[in-house]
Amino acid sequence: MAERRVTVGWAEGLHARPASLFVRAAAASGVPVTIAKADGNPVNAASMLAVLGLGARGGEEIVLTSDAEGADGALDRLAKLVAEGLEELPETV
Repeated sequence: MAERRVTVGWAEGLHARPASLFVRAAAASGVPVTIAKADGNPVNAASMLAVLGLGARGGEEIVLTSDAEGADGALDRLAKLVAEGLEELPETV
């Protein structure tokens, strides 16, 4: 199981636009990914409602996991997106 722990870089956390960017990137990754707060239950990272339901705030740690083939690359890209708080999807997603 591949795992990445990352601090949310968006000041507003994973809400509205940042959550939308993240969910689109997770869905485009081609591998099933879960996301959770450091002490919480994992949810489907490709589900907008599930990601919004986390209530992850800026500066909080989240955990991304996947046990699929190719998970390491996908998790690296998603972790970078979350950590840097990017305002648009990079071409590598």
